[in-house]
Amino acid sequence: MIKSKIKKNKPTKKINNRRKSRELIMKSIYRGLVNQFDIKQIKKDIHDDPDFIRADEDLYNEIIKGVFKNFEKLKSELSTYLDRPYEELSPIELSIIYSSLYELKYSSSVPYKVIINEAIEVAKSFGGVDGYKYINGVLNQAAEKNRKDEFKKIKKL
Repeated sequence: MIKSKIKKNKPTKKINNRRKSRELIMKSIYRGLVNQFDIKQIKKDIHDDPDFIRADEDLYNEIIKGVFKNFEKLKSELSTYLDRPYEELSPIELSIIYSSLYELKYSSSVPYKVIINEAIEVAKSFGGVDGYKYINGVLNQAAEKNRKDEFKKIKKL
């Protein structure tokens, strides 16, 4: 008598990966910059992305909604940190900067060093060869302005 072993499929646990969320945020903002800002369609398409299951959905929704809502304000501030014309920046690098700038301004629970490090890692994966260096410089300026107390404490150490 042959007994068949039937394995029951365990439900897959959703992993809340903040880095994956930031990658998807970058893709969403990129799409908005390159095409048009149809946030409903962009969010729908990203929810269909196979990597979305590994993302932190709350983080994704918070940052996307915030960036799109505050886009002009973020763009205006971003322009003060640039050493070249806005139009010369890569849309991928701009996407990373927009999401990180939003976090620096509005997500005080996340340390600025974590935000900058995550931006650098996403830029190394998706951006140009040395794009992460430029992003680092821009975001350090933004951290100094938006996280004055935190920035001063770390600089003293």
